[in-house]
Amino acid sequence: MAHFLFYEGRWGLSLTRIEELNQLLTPIVEAMGFEYVGCEYLPQQKNAILRLFVDREGGLTIDHCVEVNRQVSAVLDVEECIASSYTLEVSSPGVERPLFTLEHFRRFIGHKVWVSLHSPIDGRRRFTGILQQVSESLVFLEWEEMHWELPFADIEKAHLVVDFD
Repeated sequence: MAHFLFYEGRWGLSLTRIEELNQLLTPIVEAMGFEYVGCEYLPQQKNAILRLFVDREGGLTIDHCVEVNRQVSAVLDVEECIASSYTLEVSSPGVERPLFTLEHFRRFIGHKVWVSLHSPIDGRRRFTGILQQVSESLVFLEWEEMHWELPFADIEKAHLVVDFD
């Protein structure tokens, strides 16, 4: 299962390389007592950003983020996973938590989510709705009497939506 958001571009990493990063980082972060939520790679001309999302029961502090950053940075330096210049950021997933895996979607059934797809369905790529159910290949959303079946493999990016009404 992939735990990433991937932004293709001239300076991007291959999808295989991102999956290798996830396989490398998940056990390291989990051995430290944190949940490895996922990562996103944002290529830029001069200095890309590799952002890791980690969580911990009871919440995450800045000291936790620094601790994970130091450990992961040391491993990435040794493994030389990313050839270009990049900045490593470690962050809490926040209230609008990104959803990377089917398990993440299952965990938040009944919550409002925003989903962006690689390819449009009925002319749309972006959907907001209440997460109704999740199968092995589909995510089911409902909003104002509209129902959508979104292929998990086509999801480019997704996160929880918090209404502060």
